[in-house]
Amino acid sequence: MSETATAENTLDQLAIRYVKLALLVGKHQDYYIDAYYGPSEWRDGASKLPLPELASKAELLLADLNTAKFPEEQQLRHDMLTVQTRSVQAFIAMLSGEKLSFDDESMALYDAKSPALTEADFDQALAKLDNLLPGEGDLNTRLKAFNDQFVIPTEKLDTVFTAAIKESRKRTKAYIELPEEENFTVEYVNNQPWSAYNWYKGNSFSLIQLNTDLPINIERAIDLASHEGYPGHHVFNSLMEKHLVNDNGWVEYSVYPLYSPLSLLAEGSANYGIHVAYNDAERLAFEKNVLFPLAGLDATKVELYYQVQEVTGQLSYAGNVAAKRYLDGEIDKPTAIAFLMKYAMSTEQKSTQRISFFERYRAYVINYNLGQDLVKDYVEFRSGDDEQKRWQVFADLLANPRSASMMVVR
Repeated sequence: MSETATAENTLDQLAIRYVKLALLVGKHQDYYIDAYYGPSEWRDGASKLPLPELASKAELLLADLNTAKFPEEQQLRHDMLTVQTRSVQAFIAMLSGEKLSFDDESMALYDAKSPALTEADFDQALAKLDNLLPGEGDLNTRLKAFNDQFVIPTEKLDTVFTAAIKESRKRTKAYIELPEEENFTVEYVNNQPWSAYNWYKGNSFSLIQLNTDLPINIERAIDLASHEGYPGHHVFNSLMEKHLVNDNGWVEYSVYPLYSPLSLLAEGSANYGIHVAYNDAERLAFEKNVLFPLAGLDATKVELYYQVQEVTGQLSYAGNVAAKRYLDGEIDKPTAIAFLMKYAMSTEQKSTQRISFFERYRAYVINYNLGQDLVKDYVEFRSGDDEQKRWQVFADLLANPRSASMMVVR
């Protein structure tokens, strides 16, 4: 018998069970709960229960969601709650020892699967890069030498990032109404498998940490300011908290399980949001006229630099291929590093860091590029070339989250 069989299964009641279940799962994995701003007594009351008990709770919750009665206008809410609960169930199974392939894991946790690509799919971009960067040595060495000209000096990092954040915030606020109290602080850290992280604390406040283990190139200033801040993670979490939790009372959005379909939207919208905030010409002008001088960098090669970055971006999915082969046991660590150096064009140091990311976060890697492509297609199918409409559709998606299968343009 269902644990709530004596009461009507409203979405509000089922949402409470979902939040409490996610918090219980978080007791078994340190990184599972990425953000929580619900009632403190629910978090404080969560204890480490046996995994079979959690599996039963997930199964019962899904059964009750399947028979729940709710207003027609809450269909999307019900569907997201269901797909999020399925991912919790899958993660419990993984914690219990179930082994999934990379593709099966990404479907179970993120409602999506990365396209099946091979080395041949990256040859055209590599040939373009080879033409852009003639000279002696292999392509990876030439690319590193070229990119090294555009590293932000450590002592100027904060100045450059502050300027990028200010500009991204101004552009976002022109189209999206943000809570008056929203804010975040930036910290510079070391020894992490990621390049940057947004720790959302609730009440429209974030702690953004930037990892300075590796050199940070100038294009990363706007990338990280927009991805982690405006209109990325900070805005996404602020809008969910304001519209869904505070205004609607939908408590399921007060907890953010990292390994869940919500992350594909979070990472995808954060990456695509960079292009919403800046078109190519605007970004080039701001970098050339503001960020390059602040960093003390020579701006005469800025056009070539962004040509190179655009082509390098076409190699993004090589990371997914490397992660899939490595995590599925098809290749070992040195082979994975060599693959990333050849096909993703990352340095040996960066490639080694990426393997650490794969080991901790596994199939999560698909959320960045596949997520960006799905969000881009969803938004631009509805907005076309209308910039204001693009902002409206983008903001609506952040305030009314959808999973990958719900975003596919049909």
